[in-house]
Amino acid sequence: MSFGNNLRKLLEERDMTQKELAKQLNIAPSTLGSYVQNAREPDFATLILLADFFDVSTDYLLDHYEKRISSQKENELLRVFRSLTEEQQHICIEQCKVLMQSSYNKKK
Repeated sequence: MSFGNNLRKLLEERDMTQKELAKQLNIAPSTLGSYVQNAREPDFATLILLADFFDVSTDYLLDHYEKRISSQKENELLRVFRSLTEEQQHICIEQCKVLMQSSYNKKK
C-alpha cells in the first residue's frame, strides 16, 4: 500500500470525507485530496498531525514496518487493538487466547 491508500482506508474506517478531515485539521481540501491520490506527500508536521488524528504511527501511514513487526497483518491487528476501549481490549485478548488454545488442541 501507499501513503494515499492508507489515508483513504483510515477515512473510510471513520466514515469521514476528505473535506471533513481537511476542515478539522485546517488543511486545504485540495492538498488533502492530492495526498489521497498519491500526487503529493505531506511535510513532517502534517504527517504527525494525521498520525495523531487517526491514532496510528507515522510508519503505518508511510507503509514502513519495523523489523520487530513481521507482517502487515500484525501491524493492522495492533492498530485495531489500540482503537478499542480498555474493556474491548480485554475481551479481544481473551478471545485470542481461546483461538490459540483451539489451534493448539487441533495440532495434538
